[in-house]
Amino acid sequence: MEEGHSSVWQTKAGSSSSQKGSTSEKGNATSSALKEDYLAALTDPRALPDKCLQRTAKVVYILEKKHTQAATGFIKLLTDRNSELYRRFAMFSPVDHRVPRVHVPLADCPGDFVTRSGDYSNTLFICRITDWKDDSHFAEGHLVRSLGQAGEIEPETEGILMEYDVDFSEFSDQVLDCLPKSCPWAIPAEEYRKRRDLRKECIFTIDPTTARDLDDALSCKQLRDDIGNFEVGVHIADVSFFVGEGTPLDEVASRRATSVYLIQKVIPMLPRLLCEELCSLNPLTDRLTFSVIWKLTPEGKILGEWFGRTIICSCVKLSYEHAQSMIENPEVLLSPEELPPISPEHPIDEIHLAMLNLHRIAQHLRKQRFEGGALRLDQTKISFTLDTESGMPQGCFVYQYRDSNKLVEEFMLLANMAAAHRIHNKFPEQALLRRHPPPQTKLLDDLIEFCDQMGLAMDFSSAGALNKSLNEVLGTDEYSAARREVLTNMCSRPMQMALYFCTGILQEKALFHHYALNVPFYTHFTSPIRRYADIIVHRLLSASIGCGPRLGLKKDAVQKQADHCNDKKMASKRVQELSSDLFFAVFVKECGPLESEAMVMGVLDQAFDVLVLRYGVQKRVYCNALPLRQFHFHKVGKRPELTLLWEPDSPEQKAEPQVIGIFTLVEVILKAEGGPGRYSAVIKRPNIHQDTKSGPYD
Repeated sequence: MEEGHSSVWQTKAGSSSSQKGSTSEKGNATSSALKEDYLAALTDPRALPDKCLQRTAKVVYILEKKHTQAATGFIKLLTDRNSELYRRFAMFSPVDHRVPRVHVPLADCPGDFVTRSGDYSNTLFICRITDWKDDSHFAEGHLVRSLGQAGEIEPETEGILMEYDVDFSEFSDQVLDCLPKSCPWAIPAEEYRKRRDLRKECIFTIDPTTARDLDDALSCKQLRDDIGNFEVGVHIADVSFFVGEGTPLDEVASRRATSVYLIQKVIPMLPRLLCEELCSLNPLTDRLTFSVIWKLTPEGKILGEWFGRTIICSCVKLSYEHAQSMIENPEVLLSPEELPPISPEHPIDEIHLAMLNLHRIAQHLRKQRFEGGALRLDQTKISFTLDTESGMPQGCFVYQYRDSNKLVEEFMLLANMAAAHRIHNKFPEQALLRRHPPPQTKLLDDLIEFCDQMGLAMDFSSAGALNKSLNEVLGTDEYSAARREVLTNMCSRPMQMALYFCTGILQEKALFHHYALNVPFYTHFTSPIRRYADIIVHRLLSASIGCGPRLGLKKDAVQKQADHCNDKKMASKRVQELSSDLFFAVFVKECGPLESEAMVMGVLDQAFDVLVLRYGVQKRVYCNALPLRQFHFHKVGKRPELTLLWEPDSPEQKAEPQVIGIFTLVEVILKAEGGPGRYSAVIKRPNIHQDTKSGPYD
């Protein structure tokens, strides 16, 4: 065996395995160096190089408990009927195997559980852990309540929300008392006097078809100068007008910190009267906004900038599909029948021209961003079509990120960067910004070594270099997009999370840097309906331009809120992922088995992970689930491979091997099994009479 290889042969059942060490002889110099390191380590381990040491630490004190200690799972009777525990407790088995099993009092269980425990084998419960003694294998806790039947969408969804501490309760009367009482509500007369009136401008929103909380709107008009410059505006719902600092409404919004978007519904940060009506930039309705307006050249160079509170009246609610149609067919006007209701003051051709101008400017902005060293790690997003009555998934597809999405993204990024510079300049100790630390060194080094061994000429020296590599090294054939998705997933692993922070807490400005965007200052300004951090930024902006009170929070309080927003954003992201997983599992159950091509994106010693190309989901395939005679795991440095030896169809046939490595193409079958709301993946036996498809880097 070659030096640096490791190998494992296993039977299908995995009941026996043998590890084979390296048998290659090393050169005298290498052997001598290793011997010296070994002898030195016997006397003083600190003499070893850092890469040979595993740093350890001990937890001495818990400052704050952040985990909810809640888990979903199932209950069953204890096995030892003669024990004292059997008469007092039941066993709670969490769905998440990282959570310990829990003894829960029988008093918490349904009244007939002891005599009819089988009736509850498929019932999902929520349990909260209260203690875990050092000398016990099992934690202690209590059942909160029954959620319903496992595998059904609503009970599973409620369990996810409770596990991740998402507040989905109704807003209290105390909170609702903070809302405007008069209905229909009208903008107070003094606001018309204090704000810049933009109601006659051609301003419109671009959002998903189903969106009801419209945070942002865009405008673009050509200036009457000889150069052909433009006035471009980003207009954001003025949520801070309705959410007064320190009010019960403000307190609940700060606790929730973010709206949570599930497949079938939204858990809002604010009461629906605000997020879907009074704050939402609905068409043909006067709305309070916070605007940033630029004077731009056709190439996107900023010649002037203005921030201020405004009043707008959106002339139409466009979907991304409407915007995309205008971009793809610049010579063809959409008919009134193809569009939602439009303000009579702004004809279709005016809106159409504004869209095309925004698109051209956005293309320049995007090109300049990536030439300036920005990175985008696109992750596949799965979307569903739901039955209007049952809410069950009827269809599933990979969401396409198109030019209309890029248009909106560019101007939101521009507005966020402008807001970051403004509040940092005015409030250097209180500004709430967003930073993105560079990748984790150890994980990045492993990835660099892996790419070298795969023959991938990747440049990880900077965010921009990585982005360029991802767009250039993976070919242009029909599977290049899949290879890019696989490699993007691998590149995401060393990346750290972007974080909110208070500028007065971090001493070094270099730490403010946003790695992926490659900019020194960044924040969130454009989504105050669904993000509390944006509300704080709006308050800072208002104070910076003299149209609002100074922020009441000190820098320590801003940092504490930033930390809370980080926690809630991370939880929201995970909840959204689990919601998508749940709906896809139900889709497989209702419509499966499903077949698709898939590309291998990770290889373990007894399993491998695939990207299912048709649906954009990732799934693990276990070797023991396949009709194999045996399988062989082989690793060269960081490059893993599995050799599968398929069981012949008949005794006279020979067992055929199949090599599984990163980028290998396989045919996968998804089918519902393994319990409620679960599905598994297997691959088809390769056709030995045809060429096996594979990526160019196998």
